[in-house]
Amino acid sequence: MTTLNGNDLIAIGYPTGKAIGLALQIAEVHFTDKDDEAILATLKSVLETPENYVTDEMLSALAEELMVKPEIDTTIPLLETGQPYISFGLDNIEQGAIDQMEVAMRLPVTIGGALMPDAHQGYGMPIGGVLATENSIIPYGVGVDIGCRMALSVFDIPASNLLENKAKYKRELIAFTKFGAGNTWRGNERAEHSVLDKEEFNATPLIKSLQAKAAAQLGTSGGGNHFVEWGIIEFAEDDAVLNVPKGQYVALLTHSGSRGLGGILAGHYTRLAKEICKLPKEAANLAYLDMNSAEGQEYWLAMNLAGDYASACHEVIHQRLTKAIGGEVLAKVENHHNFAWKEKWDGKDVIVHRKGATPASEGVMGIIPGSMVAPGFLVRGKGNAGALNSASHGAGRLMSRTKAINTINRQEWRSMLQDNGVSLIGAGLDEAPMAYKNIETVMAAQSDLVDIVAKFTPKMVRMADDGSRED
Repeated sequence: MTTLNGNDLIAIGYPTGKAIGLALQIAEVHFTDKDDEAILATLKSVLETPENYVTDEMLSALAEELMVKPEIDTTIPLLETGQPYISFGLDNIEQGAIDQMEVAMRLPVTIGGALMPDAHQGYGMPIGGVLATENSIIPYGVGVDIGCRMALSVFDIPASNLLENKAKYKRELIAFTKFGAGNTWRGNERAEHSVLDKEEFNATPLIKSLQAKAAAQLGTSGGGNHFVEWGIIEFAEDDAVLNVPKGQYVALLTHSGSRGLGGILAGHYTRLAKEICKLPKEAANLAYLDMNSAEGQEYWLAMNLAGDYASACHEVIHQRLTKAIGGEVLAKVENHHNFAWKEKWDGKDVIVHRKGATPASEGVMGIIPGSMVAPGFLVRGKGNAGALNSASHGAGRLMSRTKAINTINRQEWRSMLQDNGVSLIGAGLDEAPMAYKNIETVMAAQSDLVDIVAKFTPKMVRMADDGSRED
């Protein structure tokens, strides 16, 4: 009877697992007439040339098992200790967002990061998270709604004109805006814009296939927290850079992104990144593409096209409503989030992902909205390098959409709108003001990041009312 054990087989090169069990069973049942030395010699021969034993009556099962190539674990490990990052307004940021940021800081390509005061939990990276990476792009670090942005037009129209002509402003707002996932303009309602003629639409079959959808949705807005609103903007003092005198003016503020074009591109390249870049479960949504790879370059092109398209959508809306009310534009400001930029930071060339965060380099203008009843702010960046030259993109959610729908009282919401003199068209409970953080608290937490230039007070707000989500 053989006295061989698993360690004896490991010593001659057998892999741990099923093959050792099979070999010991064969030795015990079929090699009773051989000593251990002879058995080991036979089993070693099977190990070295299993293909020679696939028809052997006694040894075929062992040979076949040895011919099965073990799966190689290609998971990319995270760093044991993440890169340091800075947070603003940490006391009002939920733990889930902090946990996501800490995972993002452990990616092997991460260089630096920052968490804005409006941060809350998202997919992969927290919304309100800023991440600098080395030669890598993270599709979910950009977000689903690629190039989502704010756009503000300040008119040479006194604030009183809006308050005295609400019916007119409401009529034009309804006539020239359209909301919700999948919604399109039809026939002669469709807008024309040079963005639809960009050569990038011919870059890949997928992008080409989305050109018709982009044409139909040009000048429309998404669901979720996207809006078009009339309001009053107040400049407490003259602004020489924008050339706007002190005073109160009618203003148009819009928030939306790249619609179906961006959503489909985001989904496609996120799946592709996950196939190429396998990360541990907790970091799976942070899968990245190497910027030196064909896939990385393809996504970069697609992302920039989606950003240009999102800008064109805002341009169409502002042009149509400007023509409708007959005002002259004193100043226009636009800034985007859900995007990645090639920047120089801490002496290095990096890719800065701002997922729900506003660029705030020195002198850069931005718009940070509150809620449908809370003020928004026109700001000028201070260029805080520790924050990767970023600021918040809004007030940030205080509660999830589900919690908001289940807990917010509709009558209380109506009373809040009435008390603030806000007319609302569309929107659901999940966008009620109570679902958002206090914008004043958020602004106080980022006084080192931006200077406030003017204050925008919403008076007439339109949002999607079909339950669609594109934020």
